Amino acid sequence: MVRITKVHTGGGDTGETSLLDGRRVGKGDPRVELYGTIDELNSQIGIVRMEMKRYEAPLEVKENTDFALGRVQQELFDVGGECACTPGKLPSMMALIGIYEGDKLVKEMDTWLEDVAPLESFIMPTGSPPIATLHVARTVARRAERLACLLRENTGEDSVRVEIISYLNRLSDWMFVMGRWISTKCGDKEVLWTPLGMRHKND
Repeated sequence: MVRITKVHTGGGDTGETSLLDGRRVGKGDPRVELYGTIDELNSQIGIVRMEMKRYEAPLEVKENTDFALGRVQQELFDVGGECACTPGKLPSMMALIGIYEGDKLVKEMDTWLEDVAPLESFIMPTGSPPIATLHVARTVARRAERLACLLRENTGEDSVRVEIISYLNRLSDWMFVMGRWISTKCGDKEVLWTPLGMRHKND
């Protein structure tokens, strides 16, 4: 286990930071941007969990979503740690997420979709506090995915494992479906997008 006795070291005061392998890079480095965004995503999921705990919802919904979101937070910590290292220099004892974690997201989505009506239009990113914060989290997941793809394109296929990109891609969809499932279970009405032409008809 990690043992941290001091947080501020002063090492970053000049605009540099250390990667997991000890290499010093600028804080604007694309790899730092990637794992920093994953940290942002993890923090946003923490807000979703907070909002869900104080929201009026069936106990089943509260427990299922909190358990699933808590697991994902742990997985994102693993992902962020891996992305904080240069290719080929990961600690030998470090376990990496793989196909199993991504497949589990898909299985959960498929289960939730059994309770949810098919979409008739795009959904606006709004709603109750848990749903609105889930929409923010899913967009941060998309940004993390884009940054991972960009790093891979610019520095080589070995710089980010494809399993990481697949996981982030599925995670955004997973949060979207979770939001729809929560809305259905709680009886919340989804706000649908109305195309411009139809909106003009109502003027």
